[in-house]
Amino acid sequence: MKNNKLIVIGYSGHSFGCIEVAINQNILVVGYHDSSEKTSNPYNLKYLGHEDNIDLDALSFITIGDNNIRKKIYKKLKLKDISLNITLIHPSTIISKSSLIEEQTFISAGVIINPQVKIGVGCIINTGAIVEHDCYIGKFSHIAPGAVLAGNVSIGSGCMIGANAVIKQGVKVGDNVIIGAGAVVLKDINSNTTFVGNPAKQI
Repeated sequence: MKNNKLIVIGYSGHSFGCIEVAINQNILVVGYHDSSEKTSNPYNLKYLGHEDNIDLDALSFITIGDNNIRKKIYKKLKLKDISLNITLIHPSTIISKSSLIEEQTFISAGVIINPQVKIGVGCIINTGAIVEHDCYIGKFSHIAPGAVLAGNVSIGSGCMIGANAVIKQGVKVGDNVIIGAGAVVLKDINSNTTFVGNPAKQI
């Protein structure tokens, strides 16, 4: 690791899970960047200023839960040649050796990722989610706790798959789609839409 230190970008909610995984991996988290200094500081991290002023010598991980904000910051940091080549994966996760996970992806506790899965840059695969064989998850998407993607499911970029949602095998979901919590998706879904219910219907 570059200079043996990690800086997190964002310091609330979702970032706490990321920080705990980093600590479990014996990664030294030395501080955080955010739009302002937080009054709550559960990990006693040093505030390093706004995310526009990031230490070029540090490895950084974007811990912001919002897909769009995470994407914007990632693009900005890439232009500055800041080191982002890291994933954070909880030790209880089961991941097939044949699966590919790109940088800046966070995988939380109890996740199962089966063979030949491809997960793009900047994704969140949250607690207890199941991603079956041959699935594809596009960049900057979020698979919420307990969601299940059956085999050969394709998720576009910038999607939010709600908690305990189930997506039937072979279904293709476009970009920037929101699937509500508990929804059961049985057919392909076009980009820029929102689906809820069982069976899932567009709203």
